[in-house]
This record gives sequence, structure tokens and C-alpha cells, in this order.
Amino acid sequence: MKKKTVAVLFGSISSEYEVSLLSAASVLRNIPRASYDVVMLGITKDGRWLEYTGEIDLIEQDQWQQSGCTTPAILSPDRSVGGIQRFTPNGVETVKIDLVFPVLHGEHGEDGTMQGLLELTGIPYVGCGVLASSTCMDKEITHILLEQAGIATAAYEVVTQPMLEQFAQLEQRLATKLGYPVFVKPANTGSSVGVSKVRSADALRDALETAFRYDRKVLAEQAMVGAEVECAVLGNYEDCIASVVGEIVPHHEFYDYAGKYLDNSSDLYIPARIANEVSEQVRTTACRAFAVMGCTGLARVDFFVLQDGSIRINEINTIPGFTSISMYPKLFDTAGIPYDQLIDRLLQLAQKRH
Repeated sequence: MKKKTVAVLFGSISSEYEVSLLSAASVLRNIPRASYDVVMLGITKDGRWLEYTGEIDLIEQDQWQQSGCTTPAILSPDRSVGGIQRFTPNGVETVKIDLVFPVLHGEHGEDGTMQGLLELTGIPYVGCGVLASSTCMDKEITHILLEQAGIATAAYEVVTQPMLEQFAQLEQRLATKLGYPVFVKPANTGSSVGVSKVRSADALRDALETAFRYDRKVLAEQAMVGAEVECAVLGNYEDCIASVVGEIVPHHEFYDYAGKYLDNSSDLYIPARIANEVSEQVRTTACRAFAVMGCTGLARVDFFVLQDGSIRINEINTIPGFTSISMYPKLFDTAGIPYDQLIDRLLQLAQKRH
């Protein structure tokens, strides 16, 4: 059988650029090379597109741009091209691509913008389409759609910057509705970027101003007391499967960026230390939320299991972390689908949806 050529996209102008490099390196090391040829296409922090032909380790170390192994190249939206246009001293060369694996986190990567470009190319790609990517990225829209479907989420309030002009009234309203502690989050970031856990009114304004550095819209969410668990989902729309459920016990104030990607400080329990019936409820709800949001390919659905055994969805990540310590591949590995087979399944799902 002829091998397919996969373009792995990494980097981007997102605030989660570094996370993308770590995830992409893991994906590149685990793509089944017997079935797939790989083209590496990186996007710099300032938005330049470069084909990369060097060592995978240099991606992880963020030294790929200085390696001398890059050539300006773009993924062409012109469907007659069917792949990448490489700009060499001898002119433009075309590299045909069969599949795209966007290993991009955060804004301009998993929020529907890149997915729009991929739709224009006509090339099958891993993951959710434009609408599911954008709605899952926006935490307010996720709340609205899940609640409309009868799926419980945490109590929340949307805050916009003009509201800070009447901060006293805003603080009183949030304290009455949500209480302290409260989580303050940019509506459209992932990996806990710009997120703060606020324990008193004195810290609220600073937390809001931090979040507003990343988004024009911010969510204040009620802090949930209970176990923080995650479930990985694989499939297209309603035809999906859920992994075992994993539990995270952060050593920091909450499961923040450092705990997820930098210092390996959080304790992970697979399977989660919850009752079997609660675990099954989490798995069923994860698949239902996946379908409600119109997800395809993959998503990681994060939950809180409260002390009374009830569950609340925290958020849905359409391109979850794929690093060596990330939960999504770990959960499916425990469920009997090792990393290389998981990537193969994702690429097959992309072709099936296309």
C-alpha cells in the first residue's frame, strides 16, 4: 500500500506556542512511519511559515528556526495545489499532501481559524471542524450550548472590560452569585493561560486585568469542590468512544500551565479514584458533550466530580496536549490504544470525515 503524506503543523502566533512544540515533538516521534511520510511545517511566533527538515529534538527545544533546516513554505488554500508550496532559490516547488495533523493549541490554532484554512485546501485534517473548534474554544458559548442540552456546568458570569468602571457593583454581584474562591478565565485561551484563582475581593481586579490581556471577554466561574477528572474522546460526532477516566491532583493552587507542561508536579491517577458508576457517568457525558458540540476526531472533556457524586463539565479541549506527560494519550494508552495506534486512528478518522 502506498504511504500517505502527512503535514504536521506546529508553532503559531498563539500564547500556547511552546506547548505546541512539545506536543508536536511527541506526535512526530510516534507517527507510524511504515504507513506515513511526514512533512514538518512550523509557524513562528511572528507568523512566518517554514518547512522544517531537521531533528525533532530541536523543535522541542525551540531551536528549529535557527537550525539552518528551514525553507519558507505555506499550505496553499488553492485546491489545485493540493498541498504545500515551498519557496526555494530556484523557484516555487509543490509538495502534495494527503492529510494534515494540526498540533496547534490556543488561538489561531484550535479556535476555527486554522480549520477554515484547512477546509479551503480540501485536504483531510485531524480534529474538529470550524464550528466545533470555535464554539468549544469560547468558554461562554460552550456553557450556553451544554446547558441548553441539559448538561451541567459550573455557575458563571461573563465580564467585559467596561464593567471595570463600576468595579464595586461588579464585585458585589460576583460575590453574591459565585462566592469566593472564584476562577477568572479569558474566554478564549487554553492551557490555563491567563487563569487565576481568586480568594478575596482584593485580588479580583488584578485577576480580571490579567485575563483581559488575553481576551476582550472574561469568565468568572464558581470554584468547584471535588475531584478534577478528565476523559478522552475519539470518533466523529455521535460515533465515538470514551477512554478510561483520569484524575488530576495539582500541587499548585490549581492545574495551571506549569503543572500541565513544565514541572511535572501534578499527580495523575489512571483510573480516577471515583466510584465506578460515577466514572461511567463521566464517560457517557463526555461522549454526549462531544456530539452536542459537533466534535470530530478528538477532544478531552474535563469534569469536576463533586462531593455528592454529581458531575460538572469544566471545559472541552479540541486539540488537547499531546506531550509525553499529557492526559489524552495516557488515557487511551490505558484503554488499550497505544500512542502510535492512536495517531493512526486519528488520521483514519480525518479521512473518513472528509
